[in-house]
Amino acid sequence: MKVAVLGSGSRGNSIAVNIENMTLIVDAGFGPRAVRRRAKTSGMTVDSVVGILLTHEHVDHSREAINLARSFDCPIYGSPGTLGALESKLNGAPVVTLKTHVPTQIPPFSVTACRTSHDAAESMAFKLECPMGNGARLGIATDLGRASSAVKFLLRDCNCLILEANHDEDMLRTGPYPPALRQRIASVDGHLSNRAAGQLLASLAHEGLETVVLAHLSEKNNEPYLAERAVRDAIADCGFSGNLLVAGQRQPLPAIDVAGGDSRSPGPE
Repeated sequence: MKVAVLGSGSRGNSIAVNIENMTLIVDAGFGPRAVRRRAKTSGMTVDSVVGILLTHEHVDHSREAINLARSFDCPIYGSPGTLGALESKLNGAPVVTLKTHVPTQIPPFSVTACRTSHDAAESMAFKLECPMGNGARLGIATDLGRASSAVKFLLRDCNCLILEANHDEDMLRTGPYPPALRQRIASVDGHLSNRAAGQLLASLAHEGLETVVLAHLSEKNNEPYLAERAVRDAIADCGFSGNLLVAGQRQPLPAIDVAGGDSRSPGPE
């Protein structure tokens, strides 16, 4: 399995996951041309796309869903709430409804979803698995105000995690946003702070976790070095020795190889 974070932030989000030249695109914040260009920059190709998987309906995650589905001739996958909220914008595109906690087969991928706490119709976190070969597991959880036990359980045994680290709490408190927006971001239906992301990762760290990508950083209320420092401080005593990366809005990260194999994992705290 390979994964490329093509871009992450309030202006557009998309992740490409590849198994044996078959690609699943998670979130549709960029159009077909940008997806192809960013994937090529990351070192991946997206010649054969098997589906567009949406975490939720907010525009920075879904605005290009219909264009991607048409360009790549593939269905759109999402929760009942997400697909319902987007119904008028999908113009009859083929859609597949995901159930929570039940693996959905999108060959060659197996996708398991759970609800997240966010101010959307029915937002989801995902675990993508490679049933063949080494059984690599990728977890994706962005746009959530808190990490529930269900989210922790879903992500407990992943080899690679893409986790939200949206804001530095001090920057949010003293920043330019109006009080109502600050309150919304910091609420249980908002976004994870750097500190909360570190706490989540500390609960998920295990010997099989190879790579963590911090994602969905606010351009006004965060800095990459603050996110990385907060998370490293939180996991200092967890024995995590893998790679810690920070995704940005403008440039994709180089593609990440996700190995599988056995791992010992904690239960949810």
